Amino acid sequence: MEQPSNILKYKHLGIYTQNENVVYMREDCHVCISEGFEALTRIRVSTTTTTIVASLNVINSDILSHNEIGLSDAAAKKLKASENQTLYVSHLEPIESLSYVRAKIYNQKLDYKAYNDIITDIVEGDYSNIHLSAFITACAGDRMDINEISDLTQAMIASGKQLNWNKDIVVDKHCIGGLPGNRTTPLVVAIVAAYGLTMPKTSSRAITSPAGTADTMEVLTNVKLSADEIEGVVNQEGGCFVWGGTAQLSPADDLLIKVEKALDIDSEGQLIASVLSKKAAAGSTHVVIDIPVGKTAKVRSMEMAQKLKDHMEAVGTAVGLNVKVVVTDGTQPVGRGIGPTLEAIDILRVLQNEPDAPKDLTERALLLAAELLELSGKVGKGMGLETAHKILKSGKAYEKFLAICNAQGRFTQPVLAPYKIEIKAETTGILKNIDNRKIAKLAKLSGAPQSKSAGILLNVHLNEKIEKNQLLYTLYAESQGELNYALDYRSNHNDIITIK
Repeated sequence: MEQPSNILKYKHLGIYTQNENVVYMREDCHVCISEGFEALTRIRVSTTTTTIVASLNVINSDILSHNEIGLSDAAAKKLKASENQTLYVSHLEPIESLSYVRAKIYNQKLDYKAYNDIITDIVEGDYSNIHLSAFITACAGDRMDINEISDLTQAMIASGKQLNWNKDIVVDKHCIGGLPGNRTTPLVVAIVAAYGLTMPKTSSRAITSPAGTADTMEVLTNVKLSADEIEGVVNQEGGCFVWGGTAQLSPADDLLIKVEKALDIDSEGQLIASVLSKKAAAGSTHVVIDIPVGKTAKVRSMEMAQKLKDHMEAVGTAVGLNVKVVVTDGTQPVGRGIGPTLEAIDILRVLQNEPDAPKDLTERALLLAAELLELSGKVGKGMGLETAHKILKSGKAYEKFLAICNAQGRFTQPVLAPYKIEIKAETTGILKNIDNRKIAKLAKLSGAPQSKSAGILLNVHLNEKIEKNQLLYTLYAESQGELNYALDYRSNHNDIITIK
């Protein structure tokens, strides 16, 4: 316990900083003065039972009194601090694993112990965003070999909970991303689980896209399940669609991803470690990876896709996963909906075999389900597509989908946003290009994914003949202000859809 001079009373300020631990003290606070703390100093804050590391923000207003300390919401939650609780403040001891980060900055090879120490300190909250940025940047630019990527993956697996299903075959899939509306995961889970395979699918929320699988499935069911609840659902129904954030599987991954997106850096090594650590921690044995390739997708060339494929499969073998990579078309959005509710509607239309179900989403989901069925060894080579198609057309996939949703707590029908505007073609011609990134940004500006029913309903696809005044897409928003905001962006970007 620290000396009485280092004691302060906690005051709740209600400041959201995502995952960053931040502490707030007055510049004339006796602790700041006596300890020589300056703004952005990393310090240790403790209760009698719990301790965290946080970055100091210095305040020169009366929001705090001299004997009070504030915490960001993230820091308060980790510390389990309550109003007026006594907190103890002290200098931070040196973080030993930062020596490995410095070594990596100078392009030295790191071993498993080094990566494990770094990941352990990241999960403990000892790294600031500056430290995380340094680590991410040091690993970017093809600076990790296969052994290093494998060691990082193993360290990330070991950092959190690991599920064990006591089965020889547990399947999973992942899409590298970059395609709006590419919501194949719930369809694949429903088909594969209906066949009888085990598929405990944990998914992410959107970070830079209009919807992640967890955002879309949250429209239809509860996705915030603990590891124990996931086990219950999967043991009952053979599959699940849940948000990975509450399950504590490879927890360092979520911290790294947020900083990677802020830096706009996609480190191939950390991407592979991110994906495969989550699969291994979820107890998977057989994994299909979908890599869409297109000039406005995340992976922009076949050369880059092939390199990623080779590394994914090699690292998968090293960490005990049977990985099959499928390279797919990434030139345009998939399905019609872009945004959680609109994508949920697409999913239901496919599962219910409706005549207006998006054909491209159906075909892509069947392809990936077929690959998983064949990879499992339970379905013969060349028979996966026919098997998946029969399960979907019979209605068994829809039955399984509803059963999983109800096992997770509810099934709710999606409802469209109240505000909308139709965007029509200004000329006649052939649709030559749909910019994945710009149409995704347009959907985000309409409110998605925070506004679940906001987004875009797309009516056209590449190479179609377009007539003047033909409906291209409908823009949905939950308020007129958000709709106007999106329209302002569209008016300044006439190359979202290109007709020639």
